[in-house]
Amino acid sequence: MPSRFHTFQPRLTLMASALLIASPAFAADPLELQPQVITGNPLGSQTLASPSTVLSGDSLTLQQKGSLGETLNKQPGVSSSYFGPGASRPIIRGQDGDRIRILRNGVGALDASSLSYDHAVPLDPVNVERIEIVRGPAALLYGGSAIGGVVNTFDNRIPTEAIEGIHGAGELRYGGADTTRSSAGKLEAGNGQFALHLDASAREFNDLKIPGYAKTGRERANDDGDSKKHRLANSDGRQDGGAVGGSYTWDDGYAGLSYSNYDSNYGSPAEDDVRIRMEQEHYAFASEIRNLDGPFSSVKFDAGYTDYQHREIEGGEVGTTFKNKGYEARVEARHQPLGPFNGVIGAQVSRNEFSALGEEAFVPHTDTDAGALFILEELQATDRLLFTLGGRLEHTTVDPDAKGNERFANADRSSSFTAGSLSSGAVYTLTPIWSVAATLGYTERAPTFYELYANGAHVATGTYEVGDAGLSKEKAVSSDLALRFDNGTHKGSVGVFYSHFSNYIGLLSTGRTLNDEGEEDADGIPEYTYSGVRARFSGIEAQDRWTLGANAYGKFALELSGDYTRAKNLDNGQDLPRIAPLRLNTGLLWELDRWQARIDVEHASSQHRVPDNESSTDGYTTLGANVGYHFDVGQSKWLAFVNAENLTNQTVRYASSILRDIAPAEGRSIQVGLRTTF
Repeated sequence: MPSRFHTFQPRLTLMASALLIASPAFAADPLELQPQVITGNPLGSQTLASPSTVLSGDSLTLQQKGSLGETLNKQPGVSSSYFGPGASRPIIRGQDGDRIRILRNGVGALDASSLSYDHAVPLDPVNVERIEIVRGPAALLYGGSAIGGVVNTFDNRIPTEAIEGIHGAGELRYGGADTTRSSAGKLEAGNGQFALHLDASAREFNDLKIPGYAKTGRERANDDGDSKKHRLANSDGRQDGGAVGGSYTWDDGYAGLSYSNYDSNYGSPAEDDVRIRMEQEHYAFASEIRNLDGPFSSVKFDAGYTDYQHREIEGGEVGTTFKNKGYEARVEARHQPLGPFNGVIGAQVSRNEFSALGEEAFVPHTDTDAGALFILEELQATDRLLFTLGGRLEHTTVDPDAKGNERFANADRSSSFTAGSLSSGAVYTLTPIWSVAATLGYTERAPTFYELYANGAHVATGTYEVGDAGLSKEKAVSSDLALRFDNGTHKGSVGVFYSHFSNYIGLLSTGRTLNDEGEEDADGIPEYTYSGVRARFSGIEAQDRWTLGANAYGKFALELSGDYTRAKNLDNGQDLPRIAPLRLNTGLLWELDRWQARIDVEHASSQHRVPDNESSTDGYTTLGANVGYHFDVGQSKWLAFVNAENLTNQTVRYASSILRDIAPAEGRSIQVGLRTTF
């Protein structure tokens, strides 16, 4: 393949990177350590101390699912909160919810996905051109809600580089275990100064096909005998979205605006008669000015306003309406070199107004305001040694209003938190082949409104959730150490991580079952409480891309990866819930002329390290494959592909899913697709 399909130049536009048609086998691959990561890297360093993954091009196309969590589920250190095909959020190293910051083009887009597992991230991955994952604490630049990591999606809805002429892309796909029917299109045009972006997408899917029963044997023994088989009931849905954006570009910067809309309707597999109708409107502004004189060489500003709501519909009637509207804005200014130091200083402000309306509302109306200052400095100590050091100070105010609802009697006063974070990192080049990367940081996170004030039955998930207004800040000391290598034949890394929380806020089962009034009832639903405990997370991640060689039969490569996370509640000595087990992945890749293919084997061990009140999961081994063919029609480039997963139709239950006992993952799946760029 031509070298342009393998290299990201520092100034390569996101549009151009998306339009490259590359081999799914040998294109820039998610397991490669990419030379240019944008997230958490305002200084543009070629290597980051924090472990990171980039997913783009054909690799993103072939791994794309209807939700962000499922799209990223096979990446090192990333698992899925899986709530059926309609809703899934990424979990990084066992940490979920408001410890994982999900960004769009570097800025948070307010939704309610961290509030509950059934709340989808209002984003269709088909509209995304590039996804970056930073594993481990990234709170320095993005706040306490990035204490576990960051997932940043890029869509170029505000073009950051000049566009000449008209470019576009389109995609169709059909099939899979949920019989997906999806279509998407994008058009970008410009005259070298003004640039316009348009995109639209639509996706529909049926109830998910599964092997055997939806419920485990233990669950079937306790139910009314009406157990569903071969289909995951009430897991169908649809997603529609679109955006328009534009910008003015010049040699030293850009400025632009965008508007996007997302609308979805999907079922909750936890309850046969509950559906969720979600709508979001998002407005964004972004600008950067470079090559300035004076104390700062560049200034970057991003802002977004979001109006979000979703309704939980039970038996055709609206039970609860969740609304969240607000804004986030941040500015980063890169200062001129100060001796050996290069760095940025910045500020971030945000406000979100959350409300839950209806008799079944389990959280009160709450306004949350936050403001922060941060600094990041980089020191190239020697030709081999690069240091980074930074700090962040953030103040958060959470102001609840019970609106006369006696259920939220504990929500009678506002809470304020001042959180501080310090982070350091180093990359040392041992030889041209080997390097060592290390990080050490202290992070604090203010508890969220639902961790403080939740109190009630959440019908869509079938749980009763209780917050604690007396919670204090979450505090953690975290470190990473990785050995990286690249000798031309092997490229990868082996790393370990460790985090110690002096106060970890977990959603933990009490073992009790309650009725809708919060009274103990043997026929009720399980109670979960937000509790602060001491906790420890540790684990290992490894990956290697082994170029096997080329001959008359094609090019061959082998990808190997694995991850393992242990998480312990140090107060009671039990394991923390919803932690993915040991996972091993092997992929054999092949390319010949316009053809590419790969075969994947994924093994997940059983997970018996669970709290006393949680169920364990069995291990599984799945087989997947895909094949793609590239061809040209005039000036347009095309990719036709077939993607197959779980070919042996194994029962897969994710240990990281709260629905593992009643909602297995997809069975045998075969999907066909066609993508073009021009």
